[in-house]
Amino acid sequence: MDAQQVFVNSVGRLRSGWRVVIFIVVYVALLFLLSTVTRVGYAVGLQIAPGRNLGRFTEDLIFRLILGVAALLAGYLCNRWLEGLPWRAFGLTRHAGWWRDFIIGSLIGVVSLALATAIAAAGGGLRFTASPRTMLLQVVQTLLMSAVLFIFAALAEEALFRGYPLQTLTRARLAWLAVLLTSVPFATVHLQNPNVVKGFTFINTALAGVWLAVAYLRTRSLWLPLGVHWAWNWALGSLFGLPVSGITSIAPNPLLHGTDLGPAWLTGGSYGIEGGVACTVALIVSTIFIWRMRLVSATPEMKELTSKENPAMTKIPISITP
Repeated sequence: MDAQQVFVNSVGRLRSGWRVVIFIVVYVALLFLLSTVTRVGYAVGLQIAPGRNLGRFTEDLIFRLILGVAALLAGYLCNRWLEGLPWRAFGLTRHAGWWRDFIIGSLIGVVSLALATAIAAAGGGLRFTASPRTMLLQVVQTLLMSAVLFIFAALAEEALFRGYPLQTLTRARLAWLAVLLTSVPFATVHLQNPNVVKGFTFINTALAGVWLAVAYLRTRSLWLPLGVHWAWNWALGSLFGLPVSGITSIAPNPLLHGTDLGPAWLTGGSYGIEGGVACTVALIVSTIFIWRMRLVSATPEMKELTSKENPAMTKIPISITP
């Protein structure tokens, strides 16, 4: 292999590994830029209206938006600059069946989390009590506001980990390597969360990365994994009242309140169910279900845009739902 072949593949494109490196550099640069602009804007706002506090929810939402915008913009730029692909190749446009994919993904997320809690409860590890009727308004508020936050948080992570890096490696026919290379970092960043359970946190989060990557590969679109991801977190924190990856502040008034009775290897202890065996079993079952189910599939357009280097876009039929 000569020097040119180290950088350029057989169709004249920069090799996928270098494309991923460039994406990371662009993402970090955009993240720094957006964060700096936001901080400056916030500081100016405090000078204009001193003493005003955005509140924890708004601050968390802005943080997730910054992460998401940086990942989406970096993916768009790399698609355009490095591969000459349109925005629809990223998998977040209203392609045929997008809404169905999102709804089915959301149902899978809730049912998968319910399976994990059922396993833990059957083993005597979890007990649930309902919120009192006097707190109905607060519960509804939590369900709605947390849904917004969980959707944007999931979008940010999906755009980063199941976005351009997974997609460009898939076009290079390295899909299963891409699953590994995106799932391990996905698990690693969650090790910074509170109450991490050694071993199980990494294993289960890596499995979740595979789970979500499989959801992408089944449809070549981000709508299915986005639905799965946000709904799992929402059900975990807002429906069942359990910690979401060690965090307990996102859903202050859930529909149910879960009490952990142990053992921690089953329930995950203070980290939440994502740190226990019940979650491991549920993720494996759900991954197999997604891979084998016939309810979803990739449209010809998305299949073409994500299956090979340098797709012939002029021959792709564009189908958009009204």
